[in-house]
Amino acid sequence: MSVRLQPPSLRSSPCAACGKPKNLSKPTKKLSNGVAKNLIILGQTATGKTKLSIELAKQIGAEIISADSMQVYRGMDIGTAKPTIKERQGVPHHLIDIKDPDKEWTVADFVKQANHLITHRPYIIVGGTGLYLWSLLNGYSFLPAPVDKGIRARLEKLPTSTLYAQLSTIDALSAQKIHANDKKRIIRALEVYGLTGKPLSESRKQNAERRAQEYTLIGLKVERDTLYQRINKRVDHMIAQGLIDEVKGLLAKGYEKTLPAFQALGYKEVISYLEGKDSRDQMIDELKKRSRHFARRQQTWFKRFENIKWFDPQLDLATFLDYINNYDTNPRSGN
Repeated sequence: MSVRLQPPSLRSSPCAACGKPKNLSKPTKKLSNGVAKNLIILGQTATGKTKLSIELAKQIGAEIISADSMQVYRGMDIGTAKPTIKERQGVPHHLIDIKDPDKEWTVADFVKQANHLITHRPYIIVGGTGLYLWSLLNGYSFLPAPVDKGIRARLEKLPTSTLYAQLSTIDALSAQKIHANDKKRIIRALEVYGLTGKPLSESRKQNAERRAQEYTLIGLKVERDTLYQRINKRVDHMIAQGLIDEVKGLLAKGYEKTLPAFQALGYKEVISYLEGKDSRDQMIDELKKRSRHFARRQQTWFKRFENIKWFDPQLDLATFLDYINNYDTNPRSGN
């Protein structure tokens, strides 16, 4: 048994199901220096992304979108290395301080909000959350629940093997990337086909190709020993700046220690210290260790990206500006 997934011309339009699609084919405005592409600055933690993004934004008249999954939360400033109010002066920042720590913020939320912003003008998008940047660059669309809830109900009643066989027929590429037992993702891919009339893999391929023309990717990278020194220095600076008091203040406001936001680097370790599970020195050592592990995971994510031009963050600003202004003639390199 299978559920017939008719294209939208026979059922309902994608706009009716998903809202009017944004026009993402071309930025409608240019930056003050004529740059029409969006810039993405990525890199591991403590490589200087924030500093560079602000300096570039001032030079080319850009605004900044944060692609950091934790900087959205109000009151979580020191532990997330959020740019200070002073640093943000003169450069509008977006997707910072927009949620309380007990509110949900997902990659789907990020992609939706970022897409809405970049429809109107180019931006500098800066951050180290690989999943967020990957999803944005690859045109991932996080569709709302389908209008016809009956389709999902019927799909959920079918054996996973039957659903997978149906997906393999209409979208072999997606079937290759989705585990045969992952019923949730299989159903989602089938729903996308039912809503749009296109296989999910085709939509993503078209979006990714289009997005490759809309973004300039700059990566910041330093040698491992240097990176670890930077991480240790950053952790020491966070403690000196009052990270412990920041966490105390959040807990005093009644936020539960088990919140997903408090599993972020810095907050989990400080909470453990405040509960007497670790000494101050143990807490600091653990935070430095976890930060190093986090940096390695970040770099693993970045290996998936193409057309990144990697730079030493110590280079002068003119080098970055020259690359941006001559992007179409510069050779790019992967990882």
